[in-house]
Formats: sequence, structure tokens, C-alpha cells
Amino acid sequence: MDPSVKKLFDAGAKDYEWQRRNLIPCFDDFYGMALSLVESADSSPRILDLGAGTGLFSGLVLQKYPKARLTLIDFSELMLDKARQRFGSQAANVQYIMADYCDYAFTESYDFVISSLSIHHLPHDGKRKLFANVYHALREGGVFVNADQARGSTPETDAYYKRRWMASVSASGLPQEMIDASVERRKHDINASVEEQIRWMEEAGFTDVDCMYKNLEFAVFYGKKDR
Repeated sequence: MDPSVKKLFDAGAKDYEWQRRNLIPCFDDFYGMALSLVESADSSPRILDLGAGTGLFSGLVLQKYPKARLTLIDFSELMLDKARQRFGSQAANVQYIMADYCDYAFTESYDFVISSLSIHHLPHDGKRKLFANVYHALREGGVFVNADQARGSTPETDAYYKRRWMASVSASGLPQEMIDASVERRKHDINASVEEQIRWMEEAGFTDVDCMYKNLEFAVFYGKKDR
């Protein structure tokens, strides 16, 4: 992943979660749908969180499955430090990997691989490669849930997404310097359309692939490993 992206996320680690709630107009529905798709008959599923950041998505999962065995990977040590603070009392159930998940060789297998607002930073070839790696990291019957951003299907709709987002965050009450920092981070976004991401997941081997939720550019993707 681009080192400049890491630098930007390191800089924003302190206030990351408060900003995220204000920077995602559909925050509750977006994360609520992603969490609802992590559905396990096992009370202690093995879960890998890609680009876990401060552990926001993993934290929601752990509330749902307190015995879940979590592995968080992120290339920002400052972000993972925040996650360690979050999960301090549950340290036995949580492992941390400080690495770029694009290049990391996962040796374990998981019931779920989850991610939120991370994979869109990869170039498209990197997304396709990652989806294949995720497929291989899952156990048979495992599920991939990716809550991320999606490009509009035309330049006009994509520009509309951006105008709506800018209007929303401008009215959110966030300090202007935080809005400016987010706009700067977004210059590194490499969004792909819903159709492209579904196709790449299917090419990787996933079945039942779908976009389960979408609000303008915020989308939740689902895929299953049948074999």
C-alpha cells in the first residue's frame, strides 16, 4: 500500500473514530449491515480484520461474539496501539499484526475475513489479488464482509456522491482542519464500482456475492467460500 496513505492515517489515529462517525453520513446503517452479516453458529469464530485500524469493526464483532478469536492487521502501529487500548481486558482473544496485508502470507484459516474502509486504497490489480488471498485464507463455508467505498457507475454519479458527502461533512460540526485532513486523505482513494468489485470477488471464487447495502458511495459487500 502507498506509504503516503500510512503517514496520513498515522497522523489521524488520535481522533480517528470520532471523525469516522462524522465522516460517514450513514454510519449506523453501514456498520450495522456489515455486523449483521457476521453470523456464526460457533460462539468463538476465528476472524481476521484487514486494515483493522483502531479496532472499530472488530469491537462491534466482539460485542456480538464475546468469545470470538480476533486477528487484527494494520500497517499503522499508532492505529493498532489504539486497538490494544480498546481490547486490553480481552487480550487473550485478540492478536495483532503490524504489516501491510497486501504482502502478508497468512498461515491460518478463518471463519470470517472482515474489513472496513481500507481496501479502496489499493490499486485495482491489488484489490483483485487481495480478494484471491482472502478466499484462500477462509475455511470452507467462510464468509468475507467488506464495508467500503464504491465509485459511481458514471463520472456524473461519482461527482454527485462527492458533492453529497462534502455537504454532509461540512454540516457535521467537525472542525475545518479535520475536514481538510479528510479531503487530503481522500485524494488517495482508488474507488472501484460495485459491479467491478462483485466481478472480482466472483473471479476469486466467492459465491453468493452481492452488495448487501449501499448509500451513495458507501457499500457493504458479501461473499462466501463454498469449498
